[in-house]
Amino acid sequence: MPTAVMVDGGFFLRRYRFLKGNTYDARQVAKDLFTWSLKHLEGKNNELRELYRIFYYDCPPLQKKIFHPLTKELIDLGKSQEAQFRLNLHSELRKLRKVALRQGRLGDYGNWIVEPAKLKKLVSGAITASDLTKDDVSYEVRQKGVDMRIGLDISSLTYKKQVDQIVLIAGDADFVPAAKMARREGIDFILDPMWKEISDELHEHIDGLKSTCPRPGVARKIAEAAAESHHTSHDESPAPLIPPYPRSNEPIARGRAPMRRFLDRRVAIEEGNS
Repeated sequence: MPTAVMVDGGFFLRRYRFLKGNTYDARQVAKDLFTWSLKHLEGKNNELRELYRIFYYDCPPLQKKIFHPLTKELIDLGKSQEAQFRLNLHSELRKLRKVALRQGRLGDYGNWIVEPAKLKKLVSGAITASDLTKDDVSYEVRQKGVDMRIGLDISSLTYKKQVDQIVLIAGDADFVPAAKMARREGIDFILDPMWKEISDELHEHIDGLKSTCPRPGVARKIAEAAAESHHTSHDESPAPLIPPYPRSNEPIARGRAPMRRFLDRRVAIEEGNS
């Protein structure tokens, strides 16, 4: 039976930027997400599991104009760099085969929040309100409906017996009740925390722990090397569509090479670029 991969978009982007640096390249982020998700299909003895679907859970950005409380400047949230990046990323994901975009919504409370470090100084009297700068406050929004959709999809896939393995790319305990239910029904439940440390509680309610993205430090070095090569080289041929998979420092067994070539080809086919 096939494998379903579920991605908490907010968690994924935070870890992605931690691993590879702050980026707004939607196409590259979508490609890396797709590649790392497909690597979960690689099993033992050169076996390749069937992919049911990759589910990506996120919220569309707010499309409204607000006034900054300090500068009185009119801000169009829908035209911010982050909003445009999210829209572009969602568009890129919709183009990929076997990828389903599940969207919640952002709760808009109309409040501005002072950064914790500045708020502590403000309360202690170390600074006054006049010392705050534009970047010391942020507009409060919260995800709504994302965790619910993840739980519903886990339950639906489990009870309809559409998959026998679920891979969840996330890092908190919100999914534990759904994971417990899926395991009781015989689902092999794998957590991918993208190399983030997880609590003992999470270890207790999963069947396996596997991160397919590059380790911290490795991913950033790869990204920096690629950027440096792009800026310094003018005559080299274009980079291949699918880069070689970054691994740990351990050598790759020779017997895995055919699987890696096959999986590379699978990624290209799934992206529609074979």
